[in-house]
Amino acid sequence: MRLNKRKLTLLLFDILCYFLVCLAYYLIPEFVSTSVPVKEGKYLIDIVILCVAIFAFRLGFGVYNTMWRYTSTRSYFYLVIADMLGGVTAYLVAKIASVNMGFWHFMSIVSMTALLAQFARYSYRLLHKRIHTNAPPPQQYLPCAIIGAGHNGAVLYNELTSHRDVGYKPVLFVDVDEKKIGSTIAGAPVVSFEKFTQCKDKYEISDVILAFSADNGEKLREQRELYESVGCRVKLYSSKISSAGVRERGVVRDFTIEDVLFRSPLTVGTEQMRSYYAGKTVLITGGGGSIGSELCRQVAMAAPKRLVLFDIYENNAYDIQQELVRKYKGTLDLCVEIGSVRDVKRLDYIFRTYRPDVVFHAAAHKHVPLMENSSTEAIKNNVLGTYNTANAAEQYGVEKFILISTDKAVNPTNVMGASKRLCEMVVQCRTDSKCAFAAVRFGNVLGSNGSVVPLFKRQIAEGGPITITDKRIIRYFMTIPEASQLVMTAGSMAHRGELFVLDMGKPVRIYDLAVNMIKLSGLTPDVDIRIEEIGLRPGEKLYEELLMKTEALDKTENEMIFIERDTPHTREEIEDKLSALKHAIVAYEEEGEHEAIKDCIRRIVPTFRDPEQLNATAESSEEMKMTVVANA
Repeated sequence: MRLNKRKLTLLLFDILCYFLVCLAYYLIPEFVSTSVPVKEGKYLIDIVILCVAIFAFRLGFGVYNTMWRYTSTRSYFYLVIADMLGGVTAYLVAKIASVNMGFWHFMSIVSMTALLAQFARYSYRLLHKRIHTNAPPPQQYLPCAIIGAGHNGAVLYNELTSHRDVGYKPVLFVDVDEKKIGSTIAGAPVVSFEKFTQCKDKYEISDVILAFSADNGEKLREQRELYESVGCRVKLYSSKISSAGVRERGVVRDFTIEDVLFRSPLTVGTEQMRSYYAGKTVLITGGGGSIGSELCRQVAMAAPKRLVLFDIYENNAYDIQQELVRKYKGTLDLCVEIGSVRDVKRLDYIFRTYRPDVVFHAAAHKHVPLMENSSTEAIKNNVLGTYNTANAAEQYGVEKFILISTDKAVNPTNVMGASKRLCEMVVQCRTDSKCAFAAVRFGNVLGSNGSVVPLFKRQIAEGGPITITDKRIIRYFMTIPEASQLVMTAGSMAHRGELFVLDMGKPVRIYDLAVNMIKLSGLTPDVDIRIEEIGLRPGEKLYEELLMKTEALDKTENEMIFIERDTPHTREEIEDKLSALKHAIVAYEEEGEHEAIKDCIRRIVPTFRDPEQLNATAESSEEMKMTVVANA
């Protein structure tokens, strides 16, 4: 074990304490017996043997690796065990050497040494807490109740009393477990919800903190509604475990829209998945975007040989570059290149220079109304850009190519959705390639650039109104980390032309999302912030069609990821479709035939639907019937 200054100081302090105990026993032998062998140097030999044994076992048990200001009961237990084993070992060695002063004398010294060491450490913890606690005056402490008298609740109580800078003073716990009700935790009583409503005014409680596992959005929402109904502000406690396996200080925070996503957060990434990317060169197109930047973070954690970020927008690329540089401090081989997937020569240079093993293709235009007005740009960037990138991947021996797609590609009603369906066709037709091509399809991403959440936040900050196109409109939602983990997991599974889809649960009504966000801001819908309908936009449909049509899906080893059965087109068919698109682009740009692109899309995308026709039958659709109705 390498001893730094802190560890060496503690070791020398413990050795000093040990010899002070031995000196006390030597000078006052009545502490143990009246026949302590002190002559002819035997006592000195015994205590040296005992010293070596005790501290050898302490080092072996990692006692000096512990940060004692943050320690747990386990660390004290290890210290006692190390000393006991050291005492027994020293006794046996001394007995063999015929210098033994008696088993109980050995163990008495061991006991006193361990007791003194623990007392010193506990005193240090109390002193450190008092010196370093930046506590406000007592009158600024806000009485609160902790909801959940389990492990998380006890940890939260300790953190609130240890770190008074949070400003809360926990006075009681609330739980539903009858076995816990009536007991106390660190002197604070555990009561039922009914008892809480009776005594909250007595304790002047205005805030409660939820301290149970935050992995169930519906449960969190129910608890929040319950305590808000009796006039309390509700906070959420989040704790985390560091990469070293140590529990870090938690955070008491307000709810976010992700906390009330109306389903449990999905964890689709695994260590086995991340290990696939270890030691590989990974290229991410569109690496500065919402999904692309999160992919960069996830891939970086997998210890790749090299991470190449490719994006046309330098500001976003710069932001994620600086974030990763700060986090990894030179341990990550990160390369950032600016350019467009529409530029074949630039792509050739990137692939020829870096020779990526894996490509995540996230570069795309995705805004539905804007792409209706700029349809040629959607085709050139999304479809032809995917075609260019896929060709480069084949030419330079890429191992896997993963396309990021969308649920809007399912029976598309707009140019953006149709362009992503064509992107899927481009990669699916390459089943004969040495490169494993695949596409990953998922729904709306909370908080991504251009999504409704940032828009609603801005509108709330400006005092409203929040604008929604239609109160009936529904969408599937997931978080950015969920989407990125899905993409990486699917990438590790990809073999030949698969179209991966995620079980995203039930869709959410956008109106409910708006109501939730207003309430999360501490405001009242249609009182403080109005919600206005502005009408459906061009190409917009009331619902995205169900991804999880089980009769058309195959299972994978991950229970959240499925493969859609979809017969791919041939390369020749795709080339014909792309040729028709190129002619339509020429007709649009040179001859002014504005409907040329949309007419071409209707012909070459068999699943394209007219939005008005789809919306007319929306109320009877399976998706609309299964919508989650949520009131924040």
